[in-house]
Amino acid sequence: MGKKLALNVLYNIGIFVCLALAYYGFKQPRYEFVAGAIFIGAVFVILKIRLIKEVRNTQKKP
Repeated sequence: MGKKLALNVLYNIGIFVCLALAYYGFKQPRYEFVAGAIFIGAVFVILKIRLIKEVRNTQKKP
């Protein structure tokens, strides 16, 4: 369970960094940063949702 907690923290940090990078890309005219940040952020969100579902399923089983 400790690995999953660390992975969750890593996903949260990744999502935050992607949001900050997208903000920077909008402030500066660097739309390739925005596109990359949105893509990688979406991947992190999908992985985080899968992790949450996996943790819920392991907690339901006795």
